[in-house]
Amino acid sequence: MYIFFSYSYPEKVFKNSVCAVIMSVLEVSSLSVSFLSGGRLLPAVSDLSFTVEKGEILALVGESGCGKSVSCMSLARLLPEPPAKYLSGSIKLEGINGNSDVLKMSTHDLRKIRGSKIAYIFQEPSVSLNPVFTVGYQISEVIDLHRPEVQDVEAEIISLLKQVGIPAPEKRINAYPHEMSGGMLQRIMIAMALAGKPEILIADEPTTALDVTIQAQILELLAEIREKSGMAVILVTHNLGIVSELADRVIVMYAGRAVETAKASELMKNPLHPYTRALLSAVPELGKDSGALTSIPGTVPSPAEYPQGCRFSSRCALRNSRPEEDQDRCMNVLPPFGERNSGHFCACHYS
Repeated sequence: MYIFFSYSYPEKVFKNSVCAVIMSVLEVSSLSVSFLSGGRLLPAVSDLSFTVEKGEILALVGESGCGKSVSCMSLARLLPEPPAKYLSGSIKLEGINGNSDVLKMSTHDLRKIRGSKIAYIFQEPSVSLNPVFTVGYQISEVIDLHRPEVQDVEAEIISLLKQVGIPAPEKRINAYPHEMSGGMLQRIMIAMALAGKPEILIADEPTTALDVTIQAQILELLAEIREKSGMAVILVTHNLGIVSELADRVIVMYAGRAVETAKASELMKNPLHPYTRALLSAVPELGKDSGALTSIPGTVPSPAEYPQGCRFSSRCALRNSRPEEDQDRCMNVLPPFGERNSGHFCACHYS
């Protein structure tokens, strides 16, 4: 059972001002990724399509094993090949001279976009940072690689540390990772991501290892950075409380497929897919004693056991309430991903 905690964050920070000109900085079309295991190709992401607009926060939501992280790692082709294999699709970046499709880029071109076009923040900063180098040195590597025009690198690092709320940055620049707290290390990771001036920041469960107070501070920082820089953010999370406060749009994933996507406000008010409804019903409300939390029976199926039809069908309360012939359709016929309302898409036969 997965429990999604809902927190209350400063609303004034998270409500995005709408950009006058909407521009797509990323376009993913029909992306399918599999992993070679035991001589078989097992699907991890299937036929995923979405765009990311300049200055937008897009949330990818779902249980562990639903393909969120694989999707994000694919955007800069960080998955080792093999075992990963990109079966189909395209990942196109705006403003790239020459080939803009990440899946067709050379190793040399990939190195140029990693950090300068797309940057990552992962959930365990202590693992991402090298323990034998100072945090200042590690940030300087990003600047040297992607912004060689910077004359005073130390001043730029201090400026970045101030931007992410590191106290006494002149001293912290010479600190080692083990000398800093988890929250401070996550701020260092954000500074490192910002050092290359990327257009897209991917935050993969950036607050998982932090306590609630520090979580709020990190999320507020991400929102402020987006507001000031116009940077697009892809937020990977299973916390629908965060999504309701922070995201502009949401993609709900299940077993490697997108099952619903909409504006965050629309999704929270009018969830269409049974899986989305089940996730929302599991969110506890502060100040309300609702008794036992709702859980989703069963587990996410392994890629080797995906049904031909809807991958959520074995756990779906809506399917179980339908006649037998409808239940067979759910198991054997893949539901189309169609637009139900303006900008609100869902993959379900009966929603």
